[in-house]
Amino acid sequence: MNKKGHVLNAVLLSIGLGYVLEPSGDVETFVKIAQISVPVVLGALFPDVDTAFGRHRKTLHNLAVLGIVAAYPLVFDNLHFVWIGVLTHYVLDMVGSKRGIALFYPWDEEFALPVGVATHSKYADLVTVLITGFEVAAFAAVHFYVVSLDIDVAALAAAFGVGL
Repeated sequence: MNKKGHVLNAVLLSIGLGYVLEPSGDVETFVKIAQISVPVVLGALFPDVDTAFGRHRKTLHNLAVLGIVAAYPLVFDNLHFVWIGVLTHYVLDMVGSKRGIALFYPWDEEFALPVGVATHSKYADLVTVLITGFEVAAFAAVHFYVVSLDIDVAALAAAFGVGL
């Protein structure tokens, strides 16, 4: 996907997650959307920083980077929800485009599903919206049936003795 696709995904995902985390549809919902939209958009754009250095779809498009970003809220109590943007960036690049990403970089093999479209295809936006819908549904399932996505990360980290 291109930057437009990643931003579209992040904005729609933020709105969807806002309603998942705060389904009342009133002021609290919009506050939640505002709270998560900037971190999710920043996370969605972060992996493409490797277009300026390193190797695109390799240097910052791998599981190690996702792990580091996901650990930030636990260790430093900041960058909450950025991991969601990074993760969904990877999903879009693997599912929505033809090329894929090097999940296990520095091993160079790129992984993708055979259903993607070219990044400049007339179907790219439609594919992005469809993938976003599946992502919102997946995050809702995790939130309601596995673990709350809106937990107090600082308290969780303290319970496990993690953090600075």
